[in-house]
Amino acid sequence: MASTNYHRASLRSERQIPTARGSVANASVRTKPASSKRSVAAGSLRASIDDENADSGRVRVAVRLRPKNAEDFPFDADFTDCVELQPELNRLKLRKNNWSSESYKFDEVFTESASQRRVYEAVAKPVVESILEGYNGTVMAYGQTGTGKTYTVGRLGKDDPSERGIMVRALEDIIANTNSNFDSVAVSYLQLYLESVQDLLAPEKTNIPIVEDPKTGEVSLPGASLVEIRDLDHSLELLQIGEANRYAANTKLNTESSRSHAILVVHVRRSLKKKEENDASSLASALNGDLPSFSMPIVQKSKLLVVDLAGSERIDKSGSEGHMLEEAKFINLSLTSLGKCINALAENGPHIPTRDSKLTRLLRDSFGGTARTSLIITIGPSARHYSETASTIMFGQRAMKIVNTIKLKEEVDYESLCRRLEYQIDYLTSDMDRQQKLRDTEKEQMEKKLKAYEVSLTDAEKKLVVKSEDFEKEKIHLELKIKSLLEELNTQKGENNHLFEEVVRLETCLKQSKQHQLENSTYQKILADTTQMYEKKITELLKHLEDKNSHYSTLEAQMTEMQQQLNDNQKLLQIKEKVIDELQQEMSKLNKEAESKIQSLEAQKNELLLRKESLNKELKALQEKLLYEEMQRRTLEDDIVKSKNALNDHSTELEYKRSHQMDSSIRSASVLGGALNTPKPNKSRETISTQRDTISKIFEEVGLSNIVGLLKSEDLDVQIHAVKMIANLAAEDMNQEKIVEEGGLDALLTLLESSENTSIHRVTAGALANLAMNGLNQDLIMSKGGARLLAHIASRTDDPQTLRMVAGAIANLCGNEKLRMMLKEDGGIKALLGMVRSGNNDVIAQIARGMANFAKCESRGIKQGYKRGRSLLIEDGALNWMISSSTTFSAPIRRHIELALCHLAQNEDNARDFVSNGGVKELVRISQESSREDMRNLASKALNSNPTFLAETRGV
Repeated sequence: MASTNYHRASLRSERQIPTARGSVANASVRTKPASSKRSVAAGSLRASIDDENADSGRVRVAVRLRPKNAEDFPFDADFTDCVELQPELNRLKLRKNNWSSESYKFDEVFTESASQRRVYEAVAKPVVESILEGYNGTVMAYGQTGTGKTYTVGRLGKDDPSERGIMVRALEDIIANTNSNFDSVAVSYLQLYLESVQDLLAPEKTNIPIVEDPKTGEVSLPGASLVEIRDLDHSLELLQIGEANRYAANTKLNTESSRSHAILVVHVRRSLKKKEENDASSLASALNGDLPSFSMPIVQKSKLLVVDLAGSERIDKSGSEGHMLEEAKFINLSLTSLGKCINALAENGPHIPTRDSKLTRLLRDSFGGTARTSLIITIGPSARHYSETASTIMFGQRAMKIVNTIKLKEEVDYESLCRRLEYQIDYLTSDMDRQQKLRDTEKEQMEKKLKAYEVSLTDAEKKLVVKSEDFEKEKIHLELKIKSLLEELNTQKGENNHLFEEVVRLETCLKQSKQHQLENSTYQKILADTTQMYEKKITELLKHLEDKNSHYSTLEAQMTEMQQQLNDNQKLLQIKEKVIDELQQEMSKLNKEAESKIQSLEAQKNELLLRKESLNKELKALQEKLLYEEMQRRTLEDDIVKSKNALNDHSTELEYKRSHQMDSSIRSASVLGGALNTPKPNKSRETISTQRDTISKIFEEVGLSNIVGLLKSEDLDVQIHAVKMIANLAAEDMNQEKIVEEGGLDALLTLLESSENTSIHRVTAGALANLAMNGLNQDLIMSKGGARLLAHIASRTDDPQTLRMVAGAIANLCGNEKLRMMLKEDGGIKALLGMVRSGNNDVIAQIARGMANFAKCESRGIKQGYKRGRSLLIEDGALNWMISSSTTFSAPIRRHIELALCHLAQNEDNARDFVSNGGVKELVRISQESSREDMRNLASKALNSNPTFLAETRGV
């Protein structure tokens, strides 16, 4: 028996593949140019190249044959090798004996001389390239113990780089294709030993829990070491530490057999939005007054799993005993669980037993998940291990049938966004301080200018007052002087008048004297003397008068000059007053401009303060929202896990009961000789009641607000399930008001408008149809544009189920008397008629029901006296379709159409349309042939009460 003394891998050297491989270690490898996206060796996976577009998500499987060793030869001289490779055809023949063999096809077949580089480029490099593009990936080695799994995957190649395995080469490629300034690469190195997850980089961490995200299905290991690597040497040091802490032991099949499953987890985080500005350019833009432009930072997060599984072994061949026997049991149990999962996925089984072991939970995303997976199976050539080799080959064949759904993982980098917002707040704060300093400086300058203007204005006012006083005194003096001159002029005028009168009197006397001169000759001499005396006196008076006139002219000239001087002084005073007014206006304008500028600066300051406060609030709200969303997400995850478990348990119980009933019926049928056939089970009332109880239980545990919140989820499946749950709740009247209060109606309308998915349209229209059974909800749906959205969906899809839900919702809205005109304006009636194109009986049944509801509302309005005029249905052309289809469809549809026609016939304004379209004949047929008595009576009443119909029937 083999020794049971086993030790840490730190005491062992790296396992070597026998020297037969070394003879061709330097074989030439043909690669594509380095600039190509994918470098593949000459023998790369042909199936992967041919079918890359067709099944890029399929699990790729390659097989590698171990070289012979000394233990492979003495088994049977006639039949030693059970494996025959055909690498050019990617085929492998497994021989059971010399005359019986089976052929298997793989994505790649590697001979015993294949190099490590060729294996990596064909198997692992496509997965690594997907990791760098943002997808998850897995590379795994599976096979019997001693067939070279650890050599293929975990070989470090410290002495010979050409011997490096997949782990080292993958890390080398990832480091070479990432930028340390913007990207990060971190690794965890774990082992699954005795069904316990242990950290190989921190051996003290054992029994690490496995946590599954119920929303995305992603598996995480909280508590495991996550070391960010700097370069390849650092990664080699970490791998060497991990290998030193991994369990290994000596068995009959392998001198250093791995006793645990090793898993290297590489986390790659890449930023899609690179930093386009350095600090200098940011400072330059800040000096120019431009805020840095921030876009939502997007990061790609991907994960690579490189798995080195422990080898499957038979106890009788490996010789394990004691503690090694326990190890072998756990290894075989975990590999068995993995094989069950592979079988279930390959056969599209209803249940995938991923929870049977921790290995299958860790690899949940690798098989049937969202990761790109490559599997390499290792086999030995010896016929003595035929059964193990056959089992390994069948494992690979089943794995090739699995197709994963590859998904790109991108999300918003909230940490970077917070840092950017903080930077923007700091920038705005500094800019606000700078603006405040500028405003203070401008304010001081304006105050100085204002004071200078005030001083100059005061001086001008003082000078103006002094000048005004001088002008006033001079004006008074001139007025007094003019007054005295006027008085003197008036006196002189009086004297002149008196002298003039005296001259006139003397002239008169002289004339009289001359007249009497002839008569009185005696008095001639006296008269001559007298005349001479008077003439002399007159001459003196005239001279005196001329002097007075000359003096008067002088006084008039002085007065004119004084008047002109006074006018000049008044004009100068007016100019001064005008200057003072202009100065006062300018001063007022400057005061207003200063006040306006100060108010503007204060408004800018307040605006910047408000903006800063707003940004602070937004940052704080964003941080609180992130924390709240994280807490809510965790709470929802827990609630959903509980709900899923409850639903799974319930569905499992139902399936068990159903299968038990079917088995019983089948057994009874077989006893009776097969005379009875097992009927197809249908949902009973008890099952529906149980489902409602389950939905109510989920509603109570999760909460309506959380269910409504799930409508905004980015996961399409989560949205669909949330809408279905709300639709089921809306079927009960007591839940409808709560759904509306919690914002369920708004969320459903928003989802219906924004989503492009047909399933979302279908289930959302169904939920709206249930809510539209309530009159208050009908008003809300119409006021929020629900009918317009439903009509839009109806025009865009041809899916019968979606059209049935949309037609049902519109039909419920047709039953509200107050909404008829609004429903027509929003295109509801035209949408109903447009859905006739589907030809589906269920859709047409809802259309006929809607028209019957609409016609019934119009008939009720006519009877109550608030409806007049031609029917809105007839305006949209519904009458022609109803008359032509009244005998075409099944009985329930015919009854709705007949009911609509009978109610439309109650309106006398519709009589002309009935006559022109042949509706009267249809009413006669309904009154005679309808299967319902009330319908016949309604048609007869319409015919007998309308004179136009009576005249038409007589003509018929």
